[in-house]
Amino acid sequence: MKNYAIGWDIGGAHVKVAVIQEHKIIAVYQAPCPLWQGLDKLEFAVQTLLAKLPLEINQRHALTMTGELVDLFANRHDGVQQIIHTMTRLLVSDNVQIFCGKYGLLSMSAIDETHYDAIASANWLASATLAAKHFPDGLFVDMGSTTTDILLCENGHVAAQGFSDYQRLISGELIYSGIVRTPVMAVVQSVLDNEKNVGIMAEHFATMSDVYRLTGELSEHHDQAPTADGAAKTIAASAQRLSRMVGDDFTVAELARWQAVAKDIREQQKQRIQQSCALQLARHTSMEKMTVCGAGIGRFLVQEIAANLTCSYVDFSTLFAANSAELEFSPADCAPAVAVAYLLE
Repeated sequence: MKNYAIGWDIGGAHVKVAVIQEHKIIAVYQAPCPLWQGLDKLEFAVQTLLAKLPLEINQRHALTMTGELVDLFANRHDGVQQIIHTMTRLLVSDNVQIFCGKYGLLSMSAIDETHYDAIASANWLASATLAAKHFPDGLFVDMGSTTTDILLCENGHVAAQGFSDYQRLISGELIYSGIVRTPVMAVVQSVLDNEKNVGIMAEHFATMSDVYRLTGELSEHHDQAPTADGAAKTIAASAQRLSRMVGDDFTVAELARWQAVAKDIREQQKQRIQQSCALQLARHTSMEKMTVCGAGIGRFLVQEIAANLTCSYVDFSTLFAANSAELEFSPADCAPAVAVAYLLE
C-alpha cells in the first residue's frame, strides 16, 4: 500500500492541499473558500479537494491555517478550534497533525488551548522553515492573493522578529498586500494618469486582480476570487472598475490609458514590497549578496525585486522533486501546504 503525506493550508479565501509520496510531490490543488460566509464553505472546498486525492486509505495529514482570522469567528482561538474540529471530522483519519509554529507538528491528542496562539496564522513559518533548509542564508518571500510574507533566514533557521500577525505587521515581515483580493485603495493613495497625479477614491470599486489583468500577468488559473462589483473578469470590465477609482469612465478607445494606470499601481505596490525586503536584508550580518526564494502567485514581482536588490533569485518550486507540468498548481503557488506535507513526511 502506498503511503501519502498530505498537507493542508486553510486560508480565509482559499484551501490548498499538497500530496507527497516517497519524497515527490504528486499533486497540488487549490479551491476558493470564502470562509467568512460560513463553515459550510470550508466543508464544500475540502470535500471538492478530497475527491481529487488518492483513494488509498494509508494517508497522513498535516494542517496549517490563517482562516481563523475571518470575522465568522468570535476570536482567533475560536477560529482555530472550529477549523481543527471541522477538518478532523472531514478527513476521517486517525493520523492528523497540526502545525504549531515554533513547536512544529503535534498530533491531535497533544493539542489543547495553550497551543492555539502558536497554531494561528503560522503557515508562513512552515514555508520559510523549509526554504531555510535549502538556503541557510537568504530571504524567503511569499506573495499571494492577499498578503506577502518576508522572512530572513540565517544559518539554516528562520530569523523572524515576530510570530503573531500583530508582531509581524510591526516588524514588516507581513505586508497585507497581494495581487488578487487586495483593494486598490489599500495599495495606493494616488496614481499617475495622463501626466497628472490623481487621488484615489476610498471605495471598493476595484481590486489588484483588475490591475494584473490589465498588465496581462494574472492567469485565469489563479483568478479565483470574485470581482469588486460581481461583474466579468474581462480586460474591459477591469478597466471600467479601475476608472471608477478616479471618478471617470472607461471607453474602449482609451484602453491604453487604463493599462498605463495599472502599471503605475503595480509599480507602487512593488516598491512597497521592495522596501520591506530591503529592510529585512539589512538585518543580515554578512555583506555578501543573498539569495531570494520566491513563492506565491505573485512571485514574478519577487523575482523583479530580487534583481533590483542585486540578489540572486530561486523559485520555491525548484526545491522539490516534482513534474510541474503534471501538477494542477505549482508547488510555489501553495507553499505552506507543500511545506507541512514535507515536514510530516
